[in-house]
Amino acid sequence: MGDIFTKTPAGNSRRRRSKALRIEWPTVALLFVCYGLWGSAGYALYPHYPVLALVLMGIAVALHSSLQHEVLHGHPTRNARLNEALVFTPLGVFYPYRSYKRTHLQHHADERLTDPFDDPESYYRAMGDWEKMPSFLKILLAWNNTFIGRLIIGPPLMVVGFTLSEWRKISEGDRRVVYAWTLHLAGLIPTLAIISLGFGIPIWLYISVAAYLGVSIIAIRSYCEHQWAEQPNGRTIIVEKSILAPLFLYNNLHFVHHKMPAAAWYKLPALYSAKRAEWQQMNEGYVFANYFEVFRAFAFKAKEPVAHPALRRDEATHAKRPVPHQIASAPPYTMLDTALAPDISA
Repeated sequence: MGDIFTKTPAGNSRRRRSKALRIEWPTVALLFVCYGLWGSAGYALYPHYPVLALVLMGIAVALHSSLQHEVLHGHPTRNARLNEALVFTPLGVFYPYRSYKRTHLQHHADERLTDPFDDPESYYRAMGDWEKMPSFLKILLAWNNTFIGRLIIGPPLMVVGFTLSEWRKISEGDRRVVYAWTLHLAGLIPTLAIISLGFGIPIWLYISVAAYLGVSIIAIRSYCEHQWAEQPNGRTIIVEKSILAPLFLYNNLHFVHHKMPAAAWYKLPALYSAKRAEWQQMNEGYVFANYFEVFRAFAFKAKEPVAHPALRRDEATHAKRPVPHQIASAPPYTMLDTALAPDISA
């Protein structure tokens, strides 16, 4: 009788409810670690060891960025609003979560990866734009394509380029962007108040050290995540091992993430190890052993040209860069928007 009962619609309903209430506790625990590190460094450590405190807060900012990336992919619960609430506090200051989510999910269209217009995280530029850029911008973007350059000048280029593109959308009446920034400011104001009044850290110092460092750390991962290849599978990297892998929530195994974007961060290493040779064959050998290998190869040498080697060779910024689900109606980007940086990296 019990066996029959467990197969009834009521039993199936209970299983569905259990699945709907699924909570990924490792991610929840890591959220506590992130906020705990940030808060204790600011409150307890900054008065005595300000440099160390700001560095630790920068690490927390990088971890928070990784957690936001995890959340936008549907973790750690089935409830999107609850997930968003868990990363609502903008420790990194610069990026509204809703805008990040929108552009990053667009980026996951692998067939459009690296496209200067269709991939909002592409560091390539259309040849038409590149040829029209002032010399100083060409120099900055060429240096930004070196590993050291990406860490040093990458953060301001990313922030300025992203902010310009966002405010252009606002000026054209994009309500989604307005709402994203409204939510962002609602979280940013109390966060900055805690930093300034609660921790005693000047806001300019927090932004120029901790927030800057957080973006720079994430740039280590995003620097070489994608390259141009004829086949989409060859466009996404695998970095096999790194001391920074936990901080990046194992997105060093970026090809695995692109192929299985719904997989939780703590499952990626096992997924990769189970079929290591197959993953490497699938992504056409775009593999590095660690980030030190990347550093040795590209510390002061541009890994990629700024102008895309194959796509958009005869197009400029008047072409439209699409947004998810409304590809035909995206606003055009100005020369400065596209010159400075992709929308955001994650």
